[in-house]
Amino acid sequence: MTVAAVIEQQGHFLLVEETTADGVRLNQPAGHLEEGESLLAAVVRETREETCRAFTPQAMLGIYRLPLPTLTYLRVAVIGSVGEADPALTLDEGILRTVWLTADELRAQPARLRSPLVLRCVEDYLAGQRFPLSVLVEGA
Repeated sequence: MTVAAVIEQQGHFLLVEETTADGVRLNQPAGHLEEGESLLAAVVRETREETCRAFTPQAMLGIYRLPLPTLTYLRVAVIGSVGEADPALTLDEGILRTVWLTADELRAQPARLRSPLVLRCVEDYLAGQRFPLSVLVEGA
């Protein structure tokens, strides 16, 4: 399972350019949960590690399932905002840089996306899809 942050400012989305086994790809700040970590804590941490910015969750975007031949991805996407990059922090290993791109710029380069879920999350965001953070129930 992964968490992903969908961050939009003035029509541009914050993405990371990262090194993958398939080459350099674009992705939302995203990653895996660590032991004992909540979903919201994970998305805050991953965003900080990959962008050097503090992330404030605001709404749930959706839960996405992407079956592939050898595995299935499950992505929890959270909408939020970020502050300025903290110059005291460094980008996580494998992250080359952060970029702000429009939806049209993403649509124009689907082969550069880490997965189809990157654009799907942007499209759902633009369509106004939102759920309260309270739908993320942790524990009993």
